[in-house]
Amino acid sequence: MAIKDYSEHDGVGLAELVRNKQVSARELLDEAIARTDALDGKLNAVVVRHDDYARQQIDAGLPDGPFTGVPFLLKDLDLLAGTKTTFGASVYKDFVAPHTGTLAQRFLAAGVTIYGKSASPEFGLMPTTESRLHGPTRNPWNLDHSSGGSSGGAAAAVAARILPVAHASDGGGSIRIPASACGVFGLKPTRARNPIGPDRGEGWGGFACGHVVSISVRDSAVMLDALHGPEPSSPYVAPPPERPFAQEVGRDPGRLRIAFTDVSTYGDPIDPEIAAAVRDTARLLEGLGHHVEQRAPKLPADPAAVIATIVACNTGLTVKLAEQALGRAITDRDFEVLTLASAANAGRSSGLDYCAAQLAAFQISRSLADFFATCDVFLSPTLCTLPLKIGELDTMARDLSGISPLLQRYIPGTSLFNMSGQPAMSVPLAWSGSGLPIGMMFAGRFGDEATLLRLASQLEQERPWKNRRPPLCA
Repeated sequence: MAIKDYSEHDGVGLAELVRNKQVSARELLDEAIARTDALDGKLNAVVVRHDDYARQQIDAGLPDGPFTGVPFLLKDLDLLAGTKTTFGASVYKDFVAPHTGTLAQRFLAAGVTIYGKSASPEFGLMPTTESRLHGPTRNPWNLDHSSGGSSGGAAAAVAARILPVAHASDGGGSIRIPASACGVFGLKPTRARNPIGPDRGEGWGGFACGHVVSISVRDSAVMLDALHGPEPSSPYVAPPPERPFAQEVGRDPGRLRIAFTDVSTYGDPIDPEIAAAVRDTARLLEGLGHHVEQRAPKLPADPAAVIATIVACNTGLTVKLAEQALGRAITDRDFEVLTLASAANAGRSSGLDYCAAQLAAFQISRSLADFFATCDVFLSPTLCTLPLKIGELDTMARDLSGISPLLQRYIPGTSLFNMSGQPAMSVPLAWSGSGLPIGMMFAGRFGDEATLLRLASQLEQERPWKNRRPPLCA
């Protein structure tokens, strides 16, 4: 590796080196490419490569942004004109994007050099990244385990220090789940904070949004400044921040009222190590001067049933649009069994079912808003079991009946804040006895990323994670 202290810098730090002419953008790109070549045979985190696209960016002159010259991966669900995007699906293995999405345009304006796409499960549907097309993305802390999903490639690449920050997206936990599994920082912003057009209207009924996973809180905050704001097609906008998000990093959060739970959303016991980590985090927060009490919101509807209906109907539309484009029926040679089963569920649902699910999501949102009237932040485990093993969740199984119970044990709480649109983050504050990361999930009020960023920055100083590196690490 040519740049010995590459892993010591976050993305903002690498951009400062470029700005000060201590290193060139080409040297940083070559370093990221070398690290990818060295590690990705074991990780399988980078499933589409277009190194020349990034070189052409540099040759054409990079814009002056907060991440100028920083190597970057776009998740393999978003479009970058002239480059391949597969959506993790066999039928799209050779699809070339005809245009660039708004979020990708803003990444480019921030100055990053995009040399490839990070792995995602097919259409981002699952909390592990093991598509039939590309194979499993492995966890750099233990290669027998999943890196999480659906932004599993991004989190694995960042954890292994191939690069410090990468694009991620979250419709039911897909930023926070892999951030927890891989021991990196992942913030899901407020609904409509960042753009998702022009090809998506809301994204899973307003549940989905895009941002990044990163080594540092600073990178996440600075990137949020670069990305946020409406686009011409935005159906609604998030409340404007009081000041730049970057200015929240290092700012005193004050004495926050923090509620926490060490059980699942359904009141079930969780993995004992994870429950102990939640309680330890609660004690840490109390020691930092926050008011901490154990209590959780009571929900008026089953979040698993809500998201199943919303996602199934959106998946059904994805399959229908593919059939229209191809002029033929879609089969399991094209899409995975789980994708087709989800689409079939949509066919058995009515418009009334979809409206009922939307209403239930609103009722959950209202109950959470009432809960947050009495606290500033809610702490809960990001995952309720340790990261799944490779193959434990099989999207090609003929019998899919075990998947819903598995998801309810694994990720019962992440989708709540997609339904409510509230910001939520996974912070890498604990590790299991077997050496796997355990992320803590903190949610804030709608529009209040500022409080979460201040708290995350405080925790990053108090219990730093940057120098905790996995066994498979550049």
